[in-house]
Amino acid sequence: MALKTEQSLDLVVITGMSGAGKTVAMQSLEDLGYFCMDNLPPVLLPKFAELLRQSGGAPRQVALVIDLRGREFFTSLFESLDRLETQHGVRCQILFLDADDQTLVRRYKETRRRHPLSPDGTPLDGILQERKLLAEIKGRAHQIIDTSSMKPAELKEKIASRFSRGDDPAMTVTFMSFGFKHGLPIDADLVFDVRFLPNPHYVDHLRPLTGKDPEVAKYVMERAETKQFVEKLFDLFQFLLPQYSREGKSSLVVGIGCTGGKHRSVAITEALYHHFMEQHRCRVTHRDIEKGG
Repeated sequence: MALKTEQSLDLVVITGMSGAGKTVAMQSLEDLGYFCMDNLPPVLLPKFAELLRQSGGAPRQVALVIDLRGREFFTSLFESLDRLETQHGVRCQILFLDADDQTLVRRYKETRRRHPLSPDGTPLDGILQERKLLAEIKGRAHQIIDTSSMKPAELKEKIASRFSRGDDPAMTVTFMSFGFKHGLPIDADLVFDVRFLPNPHYVDHLRPLTGKDPEVAKYVMERAETKQFVEKLFDLFQFLLPQYSREGKSSLVVGIGCTGGKHRSVAITEALYHHFMEQHRCRVTHRDIEKGG
């Protein structure tokens, strides 16, 4: 029997690569009022939901960290989540925390921890094994956050923007600039390539500046092709954003990419943010602005 509406339960399963920030994510959700548990075996998920259902004062928002420490991880996780949704009326989301191999190795060296899959080998050996084992769960994740370039405070902010449930149910739109040379943002829902626009990098006095500087913004935004492109983007998002919101999407990440993520993508991202900030709940972030080139 499904739970009654007033007893409905939202469950966030936090999983992902070891060292990618699962503990920070759990603490962040706890700060948002979620009841959190670490390392619950997946096979116990239906029983856990039943106990919550029978408890009159049970929390309605629960976050569970489930990773390779649970031996039944692969054999029972998806089956357990399906049972929760069909038999207990639980709304489930999978949050996958990821980071690139180089970042994970550095974090293991800094903390002097051993990787759980490679206690006697190098951290990289364990990371590569873990990445293969987690490929399926990553493919089925509802949300993926790459923490490679994030500090803990930045991850907490991103968790808050995606899972906060205040009185305002509006969708949060994050406009993110990035550089293709530093890799695609894996948490972006939409990506636009602005490398066809004139590049301030090749103008000597503009090269050390960023797209947030008025001189660079003017150089990028006053070109005829830029104006036409931005107007088309405005029209596109004027149509898209209400559609996504109407379908219940809680967050939308829009990636704007140029070569290095310092000039053109920053200027376009700032233009989008300032155009829509009064119509929608918006955030702006510049992933690679400090990396240069």
